Amino acid sequence: MPHPAPLSVVALSLVLTLGACGGSASSPSTPSSTTPTDTTNPVSGAWVMGYAVGYERDLLPPSELNWASLTHLAVGRATPNADGSLNTTFDIDAVGGPAWAKSMVQQAHAHNVKALLMLGGAGEHAGFVGAASAGKRQVFVQNILTLVQDYGFDGVDLDWEPVASADDAPLKALAVSLKAAKPDLLLTVPVNFVNSNFPADEARPSYADLAQTVDRLNIMSYGMAGVYEGWKSWHSSALMGESDSTPSSVDSSVKAYLAAGVPASKLGLGIGFYGLCYQGVLGPNQNAAGMKIAADDGQMSYTTLMSGYFTPAARKWDAAAKVPYLSSATPLGTDKCTFVSYEDAQSIAEKGRYAREKGLGGTIIWTLGQAHFGNKPAGQRDPLLDAVKAAFRP
Repeated sequence: MPHPAPLSVVALSLVLTLGACGGSASSPSTPSSTTPTDTTNPVSGAWVMGYAVGYERDLLPPSELNWASLTHLAVGRATPNADGSLNTTFDIDAVGGPAWAKSMVQQAHAHNVKALLMLGGAGEHAGFVGAASAGKRQVFVQNILTLVQDYGFDGVDLDWEPVASADDAPLKALAVSLKAAKPDLLLTVPVNFVNSNFPADEARPSYADLAQTVDRLNIMSYGMAGVYEGWKSWHSSALMGESDSTPSSVDSSVKAYLAAGVPASKLGLGIGFYGLCYQGVLGPNQNAAGMKIAADDGQMSYTTLMSGYFTPAARKWDAAAKVPYLSSATPLGTDKCTFVSYEDAQSIAEKGRYAREKGLGGTIIWTLGQAHFGNKPAGQRDPLLDAVKAAFRP
């Protein structure tokens, strides 16, 4: 069996795409009396943090968001400039973006949900490197805290992608500076899944050090497959079942970060509300000269998948990986998929059970809008988010 090459830092940033991720692409304040209490489940202790992004604002109006399923909302995104300043269009525009973001924060607080600023995302590495450098860091911190205060955010999701080994020290210094200036500021960092053949390339001991400062390290355990040298076809978010030629799973990534010293309670796993569309193969663990991924994040949202690709006859269950998939010799949908990897209520229940068994800190969702059925009756619009609530906040 061929030995897969490790995903390079560049390849990982492409696989994980924008933010935590996917995509298209002041002075510290004292908490006010209206700051919501933490809605973390008192029994499970699990965070459920969903990402809402500006470019998907029409997919999920705030009035239709299933707030009861969330403990935290990440609002994306602002981006760093190398001089320490921030871009705040939120992938909308200079006026509409800030207005939308502030509205999301207000709605979150009205529903007793904490709101975090998503800062960064794929393609923003150079901005982080410059802004977090010793000469710019304090300006950067001040600008972040000014935005936090002006918008009413409860925390910041430091979406530094990719985090090369050379970035470990400045990322930690940035987190320490933010906490020193505002100790009650929630800080989260999304981290890459690991290639199980080379786990130490991503799950470095530096993350255990970082975990002493931040509130959560969340594994972006979705989009964990691709057409790479030595790789067979695989699932977007397999819970188990990794091998030399399919070297990714939630379990192998979690174990790698735990082995690196990250406390289980500070570690979260990721759930993608989108799928991967393969052409040229009929399921996992296959290879073919013409194999390719024809659609993924954004294009292959759960709503699109269910409306234009899913058929009961095509739905299969991988008992080893503990995830569903679609398989059809007759290509499915407009993207002509013969193998579609995705999440459903059954796989989400498995991930919730796993997280409780491991004592993990919860989950992140990329992105909330991709699994919202706005044309369905109230109570039926968010089946995956309902499944997350049942699995992680029983």
